Amino acid sequence: MTEQDKQERPERPKENGAQVSTGENVVVPEAAIPELVIISGMSGAGRSTAAKCLEDLGWFVVDNLPPALIPTMVELGARSQGNVARIAVVVDVRGRRFFDNLRESLADLDTRGVTRRIVFLESSDEALVRRFESVRRPHPLQGDGRIVDGIAAERELLRELRGDADLVIDTSSLNVHELRAKMDAQFAGEEEPELRATVMSFGFKYGLPVDADLVVDMRFLPNPHWVPELRPYTGLNEEVSAYVFNQPGAKEFLDRYTELLQLIAAGYRREGKRYVTIAVGCTGGKHRSVATSEKLAARLAAQGVETVVVHRDMGRE
Repeated sequence: MTEQDKQERPERPKENGAQVSTGENVVVPEAAIPELVIISGMSGAGRSTAAKCLEDLGWFVVDNLPPALIPTMVELGARSQGNVARIAVVVDVRGRRFFDNLRESLADLDTRGVTRRIVFLESSDEALVRRFESVRRPHPLQGDGRIVDGIAAERELLRELRGDADLVIDTSSLNVHELRAKMDAQFAGEEEPELRATVMSFGFKYGLPVDADLVVDMRFLPNPHWVPELRPYTGLNEEVSAYVFNQPGAKEFLDRYTELLQLIAAGYRREGKRYVTIAVGCTGGKHRSVATSEKLAARLAAQGVETVVVHRDMGRE
């Protein structure tokens, strides 16, 4: 081999995984190689729930990715300079060639020194039949046969992959929350999964937010709308906010509701809920709800909750 050939030929990964070639003469340090989890298993056993759980834990999740593209996905993650450190890929097996591609991709990843785990979702025939019947959908492999025929065909195709799995979870008797708890136990590490909150002000006269988990009614406080010098402003104005929280019961309400949210947040985490929308309403969504939303969001942020504030109806009048 000439010296020019050596320079033009992409460098192959070292056997110890110290570096990986992206195929374009770019060598990626080992530290940049993303951690990879492949989620597979029986249709109806909870693949989507497992993937959603990892997404909530901060993983970059790709659903239904052809197995042949998994190494490419890892390379793209390696180029992200650490921005994509953990990738989860959901795959299912619907044909022999599809399975062959997956086996080849796994072998390729092993030669590159990629840390990867296979999570296999399992369930009994009875549980799978019950789930497919409840949603009135055919099994993807049943063809002109029965649901049990599709389940049997898929189980046979997946037999070897199940044997190679690093983690097998039987979801026959698990509900969604219990499956999420098992995934959290395996992948959350020592850190407690984060809870993310959206605090949304709104006006009752425009209707309740359809995505609200909790609703707070601030109409028990006097309305700044009836104070001529405050009417043109919103709850973002310091004078309006001071007026609202100088009313009897306003500060006490904020203190006690913040304490209540701490209790609710702990329960949400235990149940696997990672997002909560707190809707704060007043008559028009301009004064009391806006001022309270800002104060409440600041309290939550101070407690380490990732919080976004949305004023749905401000400026609508």
